[in-house]
Amino acid sequence: MTSTSHTLTVPGASIHYELRGAGPLLAMIGAPMGSSGFAALAEAMASDFTVLTYDPRGSERSTVTDRTAATTPELLADDVHRVLAAVTDEPVAVLGSSGGAVTGLALVTAHPEQVSVLVAHEPPVLTLLSNAAEELATVEDIYQTYLRAGSDAAMRQFLLSIGVLGEEGSRQFAASPEPEPVPAPEIPQSDNDFFYANQIRATTAFRPDLAALQAAPTRIVVGVGATSAGQLAHRTGAALAEQLGQVATEFPGDHGGFAGETPAFAARLREVLRANV
Repeated sequence: MTSTSHTLTVPGASIHYELRGAGPLLAMIGAPMGSSGFAALAEAMASDFTVLTYDPRGSERSTVTDRTAATTPELLADDVHRVLAAVTDEPVAVLGSSGGAVTGLALVTAHPEQVSVLVAHEPPVLTLLSNAAEELATVEDIYQTYLRAGSDAAMRQFLLSIGVLGEEGSRQFAASPEPEPVPAPEIPQSDNDFFYANQIRATTAFRPDLAALQAAPTRIVVGVGATSAGQLAHRTGAALAEQLGQVATEFPGDHGGFAGETPAFAARLREVLRANV
């Protein structure tokens, strides 16, 4: 389905976003992953929704003025808030995956009136774990690896730490299929550098405001992968769901199930979005 591309200038950045489909607005947000990672799911959902995808500041086609400044979930949420406000004045449904789910939590905290339902798929909220200090120390070690040896070495250590890199070095979550008709672009080295230099510590150190989230009019659904049990993001998702007084909702696939199990993931997402409160 044909998409339209747009650019919005926000404080300190220029944000690229795309719209496709027709119907109520559904925003898909990642961090640091941008629009390309959601390509297959966006196509699958565009028959029922107007799907908005975007590139977070410093990723893919979105630029940032100061590449040394920390990129916090609150800052990313403000960018999403401004993009949504440029598109509609109605509350929207949001699917946030991984770091994008953390962005979604920050968005609901700051602008609850803007989000009707947030599906937070495996948010890495390490601060909610019983061994939070240990996990955050691992993140700091990954950051030091980046400073010492670069983003490739940091990426390997990161994937090992979250449980998606096997002993033989193969990734254990589903690889994103090539969207048709154009393959997804490779992540530029500069995007990886930006993530490890400015984003990974702020994202994982985010502490959800549980009282604000529970008081918000937004329906929050915490999702976990059916095949990612034991992995770090599954554990953090389950911890968040418990803190919010709910049982985590299972989605097909693993941490990347929206790409590796797209038809089944899309069907489950439709069920969740259409469910009564």
